[in-house]
Amino acid sequence: MREKELIMPDSPYLNRELSLLEFQRRVLEEAVDERNPLLEQLKFLAIFGSNMDEFFMVRVSGIRRQVEARIMKESIDGMIPPDVLAAIRKAALELYDSAYDFYHKKLLGRLDQAGIHILDYTQLTPPQKEKADAYFREVLFPVLTPLALDPGHPFPHISNLSLNLAIVVKDKKGNEKFARVKMPDTLPFLLPIKRSSGSVKKDGTIPHHHYFVWLDQVVSANLSALFPGMNIASAHPFRIIRDADVEIQELEADDLLETMQASIRKRKFGSVVHVAIYENMPNHIRDLLVENLEINRNDLYVLKGPLGLVNLWQIYNNVERHELKVQSYTPALPKILKNLSEPGDFFDVIRERNVLLHHPYDSFAPVVDFLYAAARDPNVLAIKQTLYRVGSNAPVVDALLEASERGKQVAVLVELKARFDEESNIGWARTLEQAGVHVVYGLLGLKTHSKIALVVRKEGEGIRRYLHLATGNYNASTARMYEDLGLFTCDEAIGADATDLFNYLTGYSTKTDYNKLLVAPVNLRQRLEGLIRREMEHAKAGHKAHLIFKANAVVDPKMINLLYEASRIGVKVDLLVRGICCLRPGVPGMSENIRVASIVGRYLEHSRVYYFHNNGSEEIYLGSADLMERNMDHRVEVVFPLESPANIRYLRDQVLESYLHDNTRTRLMQPDGKYKRLKPSAEDKIIDVQDWLMKNRP
Repeated sequence: MREKELIMPDSPYLNRELSLLEFQRRVLEEAVDERNPLLEQLKFLAIFGSNMDEFFMVRVSGIRRQVEARIMKESIDGMIPPDVLAAIRKAALELYDSAYDFYHKKLLGRLDQAGIHILDYTQLTPPQKEKADAYFREVLFPVLTPLALDPGHPFPHISNLSLNLAIVVKDKKGNEKFARVKMPDTLPFLLPIKRSSGSVKKDGTIPHHHYFVWLDQVVSANLSALFPGMNIASAHPFRIIRDADVEIQELEADDLLETMQASIRKRKFGSVVHVAIYENMPNHIRDLLVENLEINRNDLYVLKGPLGLVNLWQIYNNVERHELKVQSYTPALPKILKNLSEPGDFFDVIRERNVLLHHPYDSFAPVVDFLYAAARDPNVLAIKQTLYRVGSNAPVVDALLEASERGKQVAVLVELKARFDEESNIGWARTLEQAGVHVVYGLLGLKTHSKIALVVRKEGEGIRRYLHLATGNYNASTARMYEDLGLFTCDEAIGADATDLFNYLTGYSTKTDYNKLLVAPVNLRQRLEGLIRREMEHAKAGHKAHLIFKANAVVDPKMINLLYEASRIGVKVDLLVRGICCLRPGVPGMSENIRVASIVGRYLEHSRVYYFHNNGSEEIYLGSADLMERNMDHRVEVVFPLESPANIRYLRDQVLESYLHDNTRTRLMQPDGKYKRLKPSAEDKIIDVQDWLMKNRP
């Protein structure tokens, strides 16, 4: 087949940061979407706020460091850092404007009608004000610490994500003075005022009314108590975001755990990258913040408030109004894993067949049960596992601790460099070490992002290796919200590969070949490239050629170029990309055979799936790696084959097919990087892939 003439746009790539902001736009669309229950809309607005905070903490901070260091290296699309920062500011302000317009013009009114009242202090009734003021006197006043700014009191350190009041007071002579008060992180930012019953509804129920007021407004109304004898001239809220991207010099570290602890402490003092303020903050207060926080005016973001949309989570988590949320879903338990009475029964099942789990549609409990079975089975000799993010409540760790107590040989790689989970992982590492578990912290210069657990069991005169491999973390909490895939197998070749992998992780190994596993940074890139080129050869021979890749991000330029090449040859490429995508689909002569879809819904799409039609001999690989340079070259990743015909058919014909035909949550990416949401016509069958999977999991 002849390659089609290449018609290049200005750049064959899209900017990574702007693509990530487009993902935040899709999250915001879910907040605005009235098809979602009211409190789900509020939840998505809180997620949007949290995502934007992290975007500035990690992505914007990195670009700022480049600007400050005068590093003018072009990004993948040819933009230099100052231009990227300017484009980010423009796009972020547009997103913030849309979010706050929705909050003030629609969401507040709908919440009010539903009996959930988020009030300004000035809207409180006299009894409500008395309750708020009493809370200030009894709880807030002893906690708050006013900090003056004068020659004897330097500008105070202001912690990351903190909400503060910039206060101007006047003494009896009329001299203006400046002070700052921080809202305590240990108290709710939305103060519950009153909970009362409403009128009887048609169904006979009596809805409760919930009343909230913002904490900073309560403090502002009572500032005279903090500054007795002074006249309160004005108070202006502001919220800051600091650079929170921990950088460590691993090669210079004598003890990685201690180095990480020191780096986390430094995070609290990272440079300020974002200051949210209100329009009415006067220029002299703005100038004071700019000077003392060492920022420039472009780091000030004038917002309509509230400052910190992430705090809306408080209402979602504490208001029990189930009719305003999505219907609860109970994950399924595969029939083959039910009624297992003895620890050895679990291993009998895995010997019989490979077991595929699809979370959150399938319960995460079997993963925990697998480890407990290994801990309690007298024939199990050893357990080896990687832990990236396990969360604060970690039944997986409890199972490993029990295994160690029962005399099993337990070795765990705890990735200390998992961003924002560093402190939790340090705690678990110490706990495991104290229980006698062999703990390693990863490889120098590489994050260990793979998800794998290996159980070595004595059977007869030999041993058999049982494995759990997954696309997601060993976190029982997020497994209820993240869509991921996991596999139980005792395949001998994969087991041998797993042993080699753990020797690579815990010791010294330069092994470059694996039987079945695709391992980064060893052979993943070359194996994936080979599989794509094999599909291209099928297209050249005139056969049907089809790739379906499901990932969180597509950024790696080599992979993008290879997909462009495949498209020109005639390979059909379907990309299901939740977040960042730097590839331009649908460009004539370059990517007209590539379709990029993004699905945002109730669950966070997190699994990585790589499907190859292979002239009818279909192959599917699952794993932890996205199509990003960091995943291919700078992390330890594991991608594994799905070899059971039944599992391949389920994943291709039911799961992937449903994703490709979703017309409810899908946004199709346009060549310019924007997204267009699909809307079913009156004649179309409505397909919501997440809803379908909840109803049709076998």
